[in-house]
Amino acid sequence: MDKILVLDFGGQYNMLIARRVRAMNVYAEIKPYNKITPEEIKAAGYKGVIFTGGPNSVYDEKSPHYSKEILNLGIPILGICYGHQLLSYLAGGEIVPAKGGSEYGSTKLVAQNCTLFKGVPENSVCYMSHTDYVSRLPEGFKIIAHTDNCPCAAMCNEKGKLYGVQFHPEVTHTEYGNQILKNFVLGICGCDRNWVMSDFITQTTERYKKELAGKKVLLALSGGVDSSVAAVLLHKAIGKNLYCVFVDHGLLRQGEGDYVENTIGRNLGVNIIRVNAKDRFLKRLSGITEPEEKRHIIGEEFIRVFESEARKLGKIDVLAQGTIYPDVIESGKGDSAVIKSHHNVGGLPDIMNFESIAEPLRDLFKDEVREVGIQLGIPKDLVFRQPFPGPGLGIRVIGEITEEKLKLLKEADAIFRSEIDKLRFSKRPNQYFAVITDTKSVGVMGDARTYGYTVVLRAVNTDDFMTAAWSRLSYELLEAASSRITNEIKGITRVVYDITSKPPATVEWE
Repeated sequence: MDKILVLDFGGQYNMLIARRVRAMNVYAEIKPYNKITPEEIKAAGYKGVIFTGGPNSVYDEKSPHYSKEILNLGIPILGICYGHQLLSYLAGGEIVPAKGGSEYGSTKLVAQNCTLFKGVPENSVCYMSHTDYVSRLPEGFKIIAHTDNCPCAAMCNEKGKLYGVQFHPEVTHTEYGNQILKNFVLGICGCDRNWVMSDFITQTTERYKKELAGKKVLLALSGGVDSSVAAVLLHKAIGKNLYCVFVDHGLLRQGEGDYVENTIGRNLGVNIIRVNAKDRFLKRLSGITEPEEKRHIIGEEFIRVFESEARKLGKIDVLAQGTIYPDVIESGKGDSAVIKSHHNVGGLPDIMNFESIAEPLRDLFKDEVREVGIQLGIPKDLVFRQPFPGPGLGIRVIGEITEEKLKLLKEADAIFRSEIDKLRFSKRPNQYFAVITDTKSVGVMGDARTYGYTVVLRAVNTDDFMTAAWSRLSYELLEAASSRITNEIKGITRVVYDITSKPPATVEWE
């Protein structure tokens, strides 16, 4: 099986690079730059290597570097952003701070006709995020693209099969990013498209059959896509030794508890233990307004509930979770910067009474998780349902979480989702929900003054949840949702629509 190595130097989009490669049906795996040597790379038989981005400056002695020997392996290399600068640095080029200042966001790219840009027009849009640039090329290299502020937006040494791009081809904001990556992986590296998601299912099932043999496993089941797929995948591997604890913490969407219990438990035959812990969670969250503190409290309470249920079940060896890669990378694991912590990553308490943690979906993106779910035979209405964060509505209530605000939010969210669900499936955004703010405003109903909360509606389109564009919903749909929310729910006087993409925002508000 042909495979590509993504050499990780600590950027935010590292796993997304691997995701793009895997979408070509070519296997890709990520290794930290300091965990694999050039000799090991050569011995592993990689068809190509991609240097990732990173937050550092390559001329800083403390920044992550690599052995020059990798340039002599005869394996094609593509450097992206920091990786582009590092490739130049290793080959003898010079990198300096950008004279015109930092370059961020969508930028006009002017590309030359070459192997890496085959099928890419001369003028297109790329996504830049850098403060340094290659000021002097290494010997044997030539410039193959530029922008107004970056004279070396891409370079190559075609004889050595060495390529670098200052921009990020892996993000959706780069217009021909997938084409550029395909040119490298399928063209320059010559990879065969021989890896499919069923391989992941087989490998993961076999792995956990061995690792978890004879062990009792407690799964943190939220009822969302990720934890549900993790439950069925682990059930396939270890059967009756899997115990799924579903914590109804009072922060679920309207009707969520019964839906989860019926669909996953009764219809799929997975062993579910439902725990009603609303009062416990709301008591811990009383008076808390800071988002990260909310996440940590919710995460810790989850674990404490699991520990309590584990004691009732006897000796439980392993805690399982539906963690996926965007959770990990945004929580700042490794050398990446912290964006926000997730309850099943950054929110875990320091001391847990479990032997280990099993996270079968840790290296997958949302669309890959859905593909796994379909191949496992999970009903489509569950696999393609709305993503829902582990902390639930706790991070969609701005400010203090109260029963009043939760009630209003559940009703508003249900109305908004019902209006969007009237659209054909192919026309729906990838994620859509309501947020209740801590802001009240004056309204008028009939001849009477009202004073109630402001609700924000949020909808985004994305295929990886690492980047997302705000959804251009019709005015008619937004008007219908706003009218219903303000007329049917007493206590909400104003509805607004969020038109911010990711980046610079995140999908969730907290």
